Amino acid sequence: MVLKSSGVTSCEGITVISRALAVVTSAALVLSLMHEIFPGGDGRRKIVIFAEASGGSGGGGSGLLASSSNVGIAIAVTAMAGLALAATLVYSSRRGSLKSPWSRRRRKHALLAKQWKSLFDVDGKLSDGGIKFLKKIRTGGVEPSIRAEVWPFLLGMYDVKSSKKERDTVKAQKRKKYVELRKQCCQISKRGERSFKLKESSENNSNEDGGDNISQVLDSPTLDEASSAASRPSVSAELVEEEEEHDGGVITNEDISDEAETDSSEDSDSSEDSSEDTKPLLGSTETEDNNNNPYDRSDSTLKKPETGPTSCKSENFATWQRIIRLDAVRANSEWIVYSPSQAAVSEAKAQQLAESVGLKDFDHLEPCRIYHAARLVAILEAYALYDTEIGYCQGMSDLLSPIISVIEEDHVAFWCFVGFMRKARHNFRLDEVGIRRQLNIVSKIIKGKDSHLYKHLEKLQAEDCFFVYRMVVVLFRRELTFEQTLCLWEVMWADQAAIRAGIVRSAWRRMRLRAPPTDDLLLYAIAACVLQRRKMIIENYSSMDEIMRECNSMAGCLDVWKLLDDAHDLVVTLHDKI
Repeated sequence: MVLKSSGVTSCEGITVISRALAVVTSAALVLSLMHEIFPGGDGRRKIVIFAEASGGSGGGGSGLLASSSNVGIAIAVTAMAGLALAATLVYSSRRGSLKSPWSRRRRKHALLAKQWKSLFDVDGKLSDGGIKFLKKIRTGGVEPSIRAEVWPFLLGMYDVKSSKKERDTVKAQKRKKYVELRKQCCQISKRGERSFKLKESSENNSNEDGGDNISQVLDSPTLDEASSAASRPSVSAELVEEEEEHDGGVITNEDISDEAETDSSEDSDSSEDSSEDTKPLLGSTETEDNNNNPYDRSDSTLKKPETGPTSCKSENFATWQRIIRLDAVRANSEWIVYSPSQAAVSEAKAQQLAESVGLKDFDHLEPCRIYHAARLVAILEAYALYDTEIGYCQGMSDLLSPIISVIEEDHVAFWCFVGFMRKARHNFRLDEVGIRRQLNIVSKIIKGKDSHLYKHLEKLQAEDCFFVYRMVVVLFRRELTFEQTLCLWEVMWADQAAIRAGIVRSAWRRMRLRAPPTDDLLLYAIAACVLQRRKMIIENYSSMDEIMRECNSMAGCLDVWKLLDDAHDLVVTLHDKI
């Protein structure tokens, strides 16, 4: 208790106690020796502590302080010496197992529902611009019951300084924009089906006007053309009749029809906002250096569909659709325990939604997994159309799955995913510039913190840190459990939200938080994960393949809060140097 109140850490406390016990043991040994040297005159052994002459012929004397020998004291002293030795050995072995001298703290309490409600004022604004809100999430994450309310703030759908009225307006606008994207997906799918039928017909009747049919296929409209056609008010209900009506926030036939009727009456401001948010993040007509020499990722489990050098065509969208549907039915079922309402969905409802998005080969799945897969398809198709430069790449479904398991409204989940991908999209570029930049930062962090480990990596030609490639691409999704993943992401999103809100370093210092917010917290966490295994890497591994196998076998073996603690300490130490 004394050590704790004085600010001494547990490991430092062990050291202090062991040293104190060592001093007591030494003192006991001295006392034992003196006990043998100075026996008393009355038959009992006495220990001389102090002597002083008082002066005078008859009054001289010696002051003796005597103590009887006691076997119990000797036993107690021996026991204390043994405890001191044991504490020293335990501390030493513990340091060896941690392999990271800064992993000592544990998770604080998560943001609770009661606390969350108390953070808002009468206008529905977060107090103090959201600083306390973000601080709480940074240290403990979010209680599962309020994640669906909190995540839109963390992922940028809502501004942390917005009022409730402003958020209601934003939510309505975002819903309309998502409906427009889904209409465009339906339009492109219809055109693709017609093109496929024409192609089949041309092959079967190659001797009868085959040239005209083939030209119709080759001249199939681009995504941009289809998007333009779908966004016009004249879109008929026939194009979207596959959208099935059901509860749970998924866009329905009636919803899309209502949107089509109100499109023409929108004011100019709404139209401008709509066109700005539904267009791709980067223009699809921009060319990339890699277009002339597409990157072949045949050696990776994450493969990106090929795209043309100019605008994306409906064939590319069809390719994305095919891969999305394959990945959707392969999605794992970890999320089920975290979403009871979706886990209890009926079989009829699940199959209805699956058929509406063209999902097939799902007979082997439970209803809840069919429903989850169908939602993945709908949102990922919309995102592929929203960001045509990236489209869809394997691994993106891993990032979306936790979001839709928490957020039941499709349009909210979509815009949260857009916010998530604002940074993560660079992980899926064909040229891998974003990946290489992040691996380079991880390498610099390791070099700055542990030169000995870095030299060993250089010796193995692994200083580029390619062995953490998977951690970077899917943000620890494969290395952590479902709940651990959500905790890590929430802390990471809190940092990014703080930067978006303009909360600078001085604000964190006033709150006594040493580590400033950073866009690269994930990379510091990855570096911390490697540093925690420095001893094993240096002593046991002699190739990059061995290190990669170690990194890929970490699933379920990581303490996410120690990992985040280490990451924040690395930020404090190296943030200004990287």
